[in-house]
Amino acid sequence: MEWVRGETIGSGSFGTVNLVLPKTGFSGPSFMAVKCCETNNSASLKNEKQVLHQLGFCPQIISCFGDDFTVENCGKFYNLFLEYADKGSLADHLQQNGGKLMESDVKRFARSILKGLNFIHSKGFVHCDIKLQNVLLFGNGDVKIADFGLAKRKGEKQRRLEIRGTPLSMAPESINGNVYDSGVDIWALGCAVVEMFTGKPAWNLKPGANMADLLIKIGASDELPGIPRELSGEGKDFLVKCFSRDPNKRWTAEMLLQHPFMAGDDETVPSTSSRGCVEEIAITPRCTLDFPDWVWSESILGESSSMFSSALDRIHELACDEAPNWGFSGSWIRLR
Repeated sequence: MEWVRGETIGSGSFGTVNLVLPKTGFSGPSFMAVKCCETNNSASLKNEKQVLHQLGFCPQIISCFGDDFTVENCGKFYNLFLEYADKGSLADHLQQNGGKLMESDVKRFARSILKGLNFIHSKGFVHCDIKLQNVLLFGNGDVKIADFGLAKRKGEKQRRLEIRGTPLSMAPESINGNVYDSGVDIWALGCAVVEMFTGKPAWNLKPGANMADLLIKIGASDELPGIPRELSGEGKDFLVKCFSRDPNKRWTAEMLLQHPFMAGDDETVPSTSSRGCVEEIAITPRCTLDFPDWVWSESILGESSSMFSSALDRIHELACDEAPNWGFSGSWIRLR
């Protein structure tokens, strides 16, 4: 595909996001987004491309239109062509609407995210970084899951000293046992629902809290994320099903699609797994304006030959001493 790089719409420590204008003869959309980074920093983008290709087409997942390499300014770059979301992310939408959403809108967006997650999980993958910044909004009101840079196959062997995703949305089992199965996406969805409804993170952190405080609260206490009092009874019960500390008791995406909270004026509760998602492999893309916040591994945290004797040992091993910036949502900065 021949293409022309348009204006920059996002930037970050790993590279840039630009509009793309395909030249004549391209059968895809007239506008796309391209994520561009140096090839030696392209592992996340290449993983994203592979996952999207293997998933195939689903209306609730961003599409990818391929990739290529370019030589620019004496460097070699990897480019990933993605569907362009003209309304930005749900995090942007939240800010533009006074910091919180009506329950009817929360239900509608949560339903679409669940359909996408149900499809992802049915294909044997886990997203690992569900948050409002990674759900993109389109002019017709549709939302789609994006940013698959941390996605992995269920059961895929995990490095012992690794955290995937955003700490404020992490499930207890990820912190305690380095477990990343489909349940971690459901926990993160619950956190996103709370944030959409209240405009605040699901965890109420005290001023000056550091990483260890957060990880201990999630991984080694009996606390649960706060459930908004103003939410309907059905909404509260929905969140209870998302926030079970035991991942074996946590509801799946397919089960949650049957929950009364997911029924609305525009749609009845579905009786089957996410509708409209088909099996064929499609040209899959997306446009996301931020990379995952936290990708820690043995190469960053340091090697250790001893096993953790408890969840607290693991938490202290993972935690840093600095007070993190909880408001920072990603490496990418939206410019417009």
